[in-house]
Amino acid sequence: MNICVIGTGYVGLVTGVVFSDLGNEVVCVDSDKAKIAKLKRGIPTIYEPGLKEMLQSNIEDQRLSFTTNLSEGVNKSEIIFICVGTPQKNNGETNLSFVESAAREIAGNLREYKIIVNKSTVPVGTGDLVREIIEKNKKYQVDFDVVSNPEFLREGSAIKDCLTPDRIVIGVPNKKVANRFLELYSPLERPMLITDVNSAEIIKYASNSFLATKISFINAIADLCETAGANITDVAKGMGYDSRIGREFLNAGLGYGGSCFPKDVHSLVHTAKKFGLKFNLLENVIQINDQRVDFFVGRIEKRFKKLKDKTIGILGLAFKPDTDDLREAKSIEVIQKLLAKGARVKAYDPVAMESARKILPKVEFCKSSYDAAKGAHALIIITEWREFKLLNLERIKNEMACPVIFDGRNMYDPERKRRLGFEYYSIGRK
Repeated sequence: MNICVIGTGYVGLVTGVVFSDLGNEVVCVDSDKAKIAKLKRGIPTIYEPGLKEMLQSNIEDQRLSFTTNLSEGVNKSEIIFICVGTPQKNNGETNLSFVESAAREIAGNLREYKIIVNKSTVPVGTGDLVREIIEKNKKYQVDFDVVSNPEFLREGSAIKDCLTPDRIVIGVPNKKVANRFLELYSPLERPMLITDVNSAEIIKYASNSFLATKISFINAIADLCETAGANITDVAKGMGYDSRIGREFLNAGLGYGGSCFPKDVHSLVHTAKKFGLKFNLLENVIQINDQRVDFFVGRIEKRFKKLKDKTIGILGLAFKPDTDDLREAKSIEVIQKLLAKGARVKAYDPVAMESARKILPKVEFCKSSYDAAKGAHALIIITEWREFKLLNLERIKNEMACPVIFDGRNMYDPERKRRLGFEYYSIGRK
């Protein structure tokens, strides 16, 4: 099939690359000239394992192209995916200005029947909004259909998630469009759920909000474990064996971050208010999550009495491993609070430091974990990169001014760290 993808951010780029790898002719459109120039040369603009190789391969095979000309993309394609940003407004509402702009541009270039797909995460009713905008702004009397096909990509495993999704949700207005999408996704041989457009839009928000709820719940239990002298690792394991609960997203830590969970939970709360409903459960989920960093930094301050002139080493900046994404990353919150209390901060991350330099100019960025530990009064683990599990901890201890570790991700065994001579603090464990 001929496909146009509008937006080459995380979702758009991965979607375009994977669809081209499945044998479709894909053109990706973006207004950012510098970004398109890099992508044309086969240089990915985000870090994602496996993306670079797949990007370059499909450019070479001429199945994948990039342009700043939206008219070119629309005219070449039967299916047009809207994959633009949907940031959060200050009141929690989803900012749909980029979606609205894309819809108006599509309308201006619509000369024959097309299927327009909301791939971006959008609140219920956005499909109707896109249809209204296109109807109002189209220049020719041509028909079109609007579909909701939410993405469920996890950064760090986005290629795998695109090729082997748990499910493919397709919200369609009629059977004809449903059959076209069944054909598009048939090479993946994965479960497909056909719904109405509104249900598909809610499924994405409901899924992410439920996972965020699990994270906040286990963090609240971790606080109880710490106070009561229990072990959150064992508690989570015991819960996870129950097939009705499952082990995923029961890792106690600094809370959820990234580009999806924070804004999606806020958006669902705002949507509920719009319909006259109060979503107390999710408001509590947000509150628990917002308290995590203050609680964590408070423990560090309690240990040292005051943080002024203390050197703190940070391991991990990205909001999760295998990505360079710093959106809503807990590292930024932690570091800003440490700096405000007068601490000197050194940091290391395998891939996210280039982006972090622009956000955290007062931080000293290091070449390695050992460099970050050198002279530090405390070492803080914020992102659970695999390489941090393989560190020579004897060397780390020798580099530090004071062998204290605050583990925000429970990466290490507490007893082993104490035997090695560390003063070790984790989440929800003795």
